[in-house]
Amino acid sequence: MGTSVLSLRMDGELLERLRQHAAKRGMSVQDYVVRTLIRDDFDERLQAAAAETEKFYGAA
Repeated sequence: MGTSVLSLRMDGELLERLRQHAAKRGMSVQDYVVRTLIRDDFDERLQAAAAETEKFYGAA
């Protein structure tokens, strides 16, 4: 799997908050943002799969 570049424009306050969150975890801002996006994507896919399973088996 290749990589691509995503450029973001954000205000200084948001960037500083991201830096603080990343620093608490010993991560770069880039790694922190990517992990957050991956986690959110996983959560959405998990919820969709759970809804499909519920539809298939019927609500409990």
